[in-house]
Amino acid sequence: MPIDHFSYGAVTPTLSYTLSVLGSLLGLVCTARARAMEDTKRRARWLLLAAWSIGGTGIWVMHFMAMLGFSVAGIPIRYDLATTVASWITAVVVVGIGLFIVGFGQPNPLKIIMGGVVTGLGVAAMHYTGMAAMRMPAIVHYDQTLVAASIAIAVVAATVALWFTVTVRRGVMILVSALVMGVAVNGMHFTGMFAMSVEPDPQPGPVTGIMPIYFVAPIALFVILVVIVLLTALISRGGMDDTGSGSDSGTDVLTRRLLAEAAQRPAPAATGAGGPGRPGTRIAGAFGVRPSR
Repeated sequence: MPIDHFSYGAVTPTLSYTLSVLGSLLGLVCTARARAMEDTKRRARWLLLAAWSIGGTGIWVMHFMAMLGFSVAGIPIRYDLATTVASWITAVVVVGIGLFIVGFGQPNPLKIIMGGVVTGLGVAAMHYTGMAAMRMPAIVHYDQTLVAASIAIAVVAATVALWFTVTVRRGVMILVSALVMGVAVNGMHFTGMFAMSVEPDPQPGPVTGIMPIYFVAPIALFVILVVIVLLTALISRGGMDDTGSGSDSGTDVLTRRLLAEAAQRPAPAATGAGGPGRPGTRIAGAFGVRPSR
């Protein structure tokens, strides 16, 4: 049976690529912020946000945006809600596992490759779980060669993405990396889609599930949240240029610097009006402030 992957022309692939880049962009911003964090809990929170961004938006939302353009001539298509939600959870969890593998401790090629394999296999599982969510009166077949190619692309793409997360830090490189990740994710998706073929079911049953158009609302919600969080991350105090601990504000850094300088200075002799019993005189002297007489 004839399959059309672009029922709405270039609209759905263009939007799917844009959403993939947007999710990847926010994810890279979050991982860059996470690397600046010395506090383990704050680093973990930024990595979780990155997993939601890359897995939830850059991969899952991109997948179902592209699926809005998928159709089979004369065949109604619905989606099982529980399986669809499971595919979203899979995407977020496997990306999170990969990010946590490379996000703690010293990154090295072995960790990046291991995280890439785990994440890539998980992304492929997410894709085919999303495909398994389809309900239609037809029998689905997959070309095993193209399926294997799509899995290989997913592993390579995930490995490259994790390498980006531990190397790029700011500016143009983050944008370029997000553009490359968008190409990789879409390449994996459409390779897997072209592996699919269908034939009429000789004993078709009732088609149950939700219509593809119902994905528009959650996709729009994801996009709005991603844009809000991305803008917040970019314009937050200190932005992406913090070189110290991400857990400190500018005031904390200044205070810590003053305390360090005070600890290095010898305390002045407590004489005269100050007297040895006046702690205010000793503290003022430690910071180089001459007490009033």
